[in-house]
Amino acid sequence: MKKLARRSFVAGSAAVLFAPFGKTQAQSAWPNRSLRIVVPYPPGGQTDGIARAFGDYLARQVGKPVIVENRAGAGGVIGVTEAKRAEPDGTTILCTISSSLIQNRITVKELPYDPERDFIYLTMVSGAGGPVVAAKKTGATNLREFIEYANKVGSLNWGSYGVGSTPHVLIETIAKQYGIRFQVIQYRGEAPMWNDLAGQTLDGAAGSYAAAAPVIQAGTGNLIGVVGSRLPPYPDTLTMTEQGAIGDFYELRAFTTFAVPIGTPKEIVEQLSPMLIQAGSDPKVQQMLSNFLLSSPTDFETTHRIFKRDSDVMLRILRELGVKPSE
Repeated sequence: MKKLARRSFVAGSAAVLFAPFGKTQAQSAWPNRSLRIVVPYPPGGQTDGIARAFGDYLARQVGKPVIVENRAGAGGVIGVTEAKRAEPDGTTILCTISSSLIQNRITVKELPYDPERDFIYLTMVSGAGGPVVAAKKTGATNLREFIEYANKVGSLNWGSYGVGSTPHVLIETIAKQYGIRFQVIQYRGEAPMWNDLAGQTLDGAAGSYAAAAPVIQAGTGNLIGVVGSRLPPYPDTLTMTEQGAIGDFYELRAFTTFAVPIGTPKEIVEQLSPMLIQAGSDPKVQQMLSNFLLSSPTDFETTHRIFKRDSDVMLRILRELGVKPSE
């Protein structure tokens, strides 16, 4: 596995953060043509929905079409690489999730992009919390009962949607603390994973609220905990930390971020980042964020701070768990 050197991420004032941009000449003509938002995942998912809502707002602000291009495959590698190779002129924007920028550094051999050097992050939105769900057959309604079930049956069938993904790291972390045995079943996305949990093929799984909600609402799965903060629709369900789970991982929240290739002129970034942040006040965007239980867009410096913090924590955890690239 090719190891990427860890580099300190620039932090501090906006002036310092803008230092590596490259060109500084006036860009008064931007944008002089249509913009595109590259999404490394298929149409219809949460990332795609975020890109389209923000893209619609952006188009209204700049007076140019904004086209969403779905370049799915290889856990986000294809789309992120496409955005990296684009001309850094402010007309190509990447919209992707944290796993393609953090977990892929551990789980993908010869990653063709460096998340810390190849992009400038403009803003991000984060989830309220990630639901942890036990199949109805387990009878578990909280973490303690789920651990009791695991000890009773001897080994769990646990759903995941990728090596190093949130549900994968979650079960590894739980097993390390509580000494339970498990088998991870990897799926190509959340939808088939939740379908199998609803069908009682799996004992448990974790992921996004938008994907898990139908299973919880139908009663085929029980919400037993939350990674991060409590979920507004289920305020009485305790977080994993509140139930005794230990570790930095339980405080992380998956995020979706907008970025442009490194070398994009400072003047363009100083226009584009505020526009995307201001999109959070648009009624259509607010409705989409509410539907997915997502936060408002973060400012430029906060975006970089969260990216640095979450990268450090998740990369350390993955290494401690011995996660290796998929063959």
